[in-house]
Amino acid sequence: MPPLQFRAVLHDPVHPAAELFYTDRKGVVVKLDFRPQDLTRPLFTLPVNGSLVLYDKADIDPKNPEASLAASCKLPPDIKRAIVVVLPAPAGAKPAYRMVLIDDSAKAFPKGESRALPLVGVETAIQAGEHKLPIHPGKITNVPPVRKVNEFNMAQTNFYYKQGATWVPFTERQLQYLDALRRVFIIHVTPGALQPTVTTIVDTMPALSPKQVSAR
Repeated sequence: MPPLQFRAVLHDPVHPAAELFYTDRKGVVVKLDFRPQDLTRPLFTLPVNGSLVLYDKADIDPKNPEASLAASCKLPPDIKRAIVVVLPAPAGAKPAYRMVLIDDSAKAFPKGESRALPLVGVETAIQAGEHKLPIHPGKITNVPPVRKVNEFNMAQTNFYYKQGATWVPFTERQLQYLDALRRVFIIHVTPGALQPTVTTIVDTMPALSPKQVSAR
């Protein structure tokens, strides 16, 4: 399998810092430099048996690499670019982390779109501009570009969870929607919270080069 280009974000509200490592395309073990609520720069790794693998230490025993395994995620066929959300596994589970993979190709995740990743066991929903979409537990929801915006490209963005037969809002805010931006909405709960919350990862698409602009 050819090298995979990936960008990662750590989502662990209780322990927001972690030392994790990956092997680059030359097989060198490299520390994964997470950014708070942001994606890392583009990185390259060689998949292991068709999986993206992270380790919990730099000194990996080549005879027993699984002893250092921090997280592993099976890769879909032909994927070349991915966004990886790294999450803590349930307490006491091995390995200590799990990963959710989002295809980062321009075709699979076009500019201007968003993705909603629910980490809660209840039905939720999003209203972003003209879009009203259900978000089912365990399933990533594609949110199309929002076109119903004001003169500042702002649109109301509300999230709801279902309580019995009632939809209850838990986040209501105005967001700016531009074709230069993509978002990943992570819906989760924090310890002691009575309702879900949303962490938003904003991905700014690279600016077009003069050559690309002239070709449009």
